[in-house]
Amino acid sequence: MPDYKQQLRERLQSRTAKVGIIGMGYVGLPLAVEFAKAGYKVVGLDVLPDKVDQLNRGESYIPDVSTAELAPLVASGHLRATTSYDDLRDADAISICVPTPLRKTKDPDMSYVITAADAVAEICHPGLLVVLESTTYPGTTDEVILPRLLGNGLTVGEDVFVAFSPERVDPGNPTYGVHNTPKVVGGVTPACVEMVSTLYAPAVSQVVTVSSTAAAEMVKLLENTFRAVNIGLVNEMALMCARLGVDVWEVIEAAASKPFGFMPFYPGPGLGGHCIPIDPLYLSWKLRALNYTARFIDLASEINTQMPYYVVDLVMEALNEDGKALKGAKVGVLGMAYKKDIDDVRESPALDIYELLEEKGAEVSFNDPHVPSVRLSGERTAQSVPLSAEWLAAQDCVVIVTNHSAYDYDDILQRARLVVDTRNATRDHAGSARVVRL
Repeated sequence: MPDYKQQLRERLQSRTAKVGIIGMGYVGLPLAVEFAKAGYKVVGLDVLPDKVDQLNRGESYIPDVSTAELAPLVASGHLRATTSYDDLRDADAISICVPTPLRKTKDPDMSYVITAADAVAEICHPGLLVVLESTTYPGTTDEVILPRLLGNGLTVGEDVFVAFSPERVDPGNPTYGVHNTPKVVGGVTPACVEMVSTLYAPAVSQVVTVSSTAAAEMVKLLENTFRAVNIGLVNEMALMCARLGVDVWEVIEAAASKPFGFMPFYPGPGLGGHCIPIDPLYLSWKLRALNYTARFIDLASEINTQMPYYVVDLVMEALNEDGKALKGAKVGVLGMAYKKDIDDVRESPALDIYELLEEKGAEVSFNDPHVPSVRLSGERTAQSVPLSAEWLAAQDCVVIVTNHSAYDYDDILQRARLVVDTRNATRDHAGSARVVRL
């Protein structure tokens, strides 16, 4: 009987292994680049032909991977893209990096993971390592991925290897990327842990092993629940400080001077992105099935979800102070991305703020140097307008929702008449505009 574990180990250690990655987005593409840099032959699969064509031309479409970085890997044959699962039939390892959104009912939409798992099951062969990277609830790897791969008589830990490794991508982070962020891995068996650790070792600076796939799944949920709950806390602190007439930004800055026992978090217009607003709710959903209420998660979600409404109230009150009604007012939104210096609008609070202002009768427009257009409800599309002196002067109120580095805040404060600043972006800038800070 062939020793599939030994064969796979040798291919991984010699970098002769072929690695398939399903999903060429913010998670999959940076991972593919690091695997290719490590010497693996990488095939990235995506359902969008335009993305595949662009990758095969050596052109990147996400900020965290430059074309200059990608092009040599494509030219050398270490990285190519495809839309066909047939191109993964001879892969030694496959990483699943597909979206895991929430439905409107706030329960997990596992359709992308299930579709990928079913497709991998069709091409599964002895000696294959399958790693799920998509963030999900504890138990997904064992309950969703594993049964599909064992349907053809394979034995986990002997001739097929299954693991979970949470993605830890932070889009736009100039310091930490895939390579220098420790990689957590958990396998179904000890042999699975060994194989997944061997896969990632050449591509990342540190591999951190845990005892099970469920533990690895829980790691990511703890990380993002920690952030969501603390952001919820500081958002509520901002609401309380407003009632008390205290500057929340001053309070946070002073508290952060303590060298122990305090970690600063900052209030804002709401949570955005593919992780923090969503991942804790996966855990909350799972625990409801176990008759347990995740109270911190639910409360933090409630507070964070209400922040766009609070921002709109701030705009309305600021306009009232100037003797204007929100209905009929021209309101300019600066920034639609969910955080500074990126083009990602997934779950961005700016989308909610834009539409809430429209619902109250405001004439809304936006500028974002990274986002040329956004899709709104009702299949509508809004285009970014040029950030001109004329546009700024024409607005009854300008709302800073995303504090992009490209913005000249001194100029904005000189041109605009009223600014609502949800990010404390104008604190160190002087100008003639009246500023209302969150």
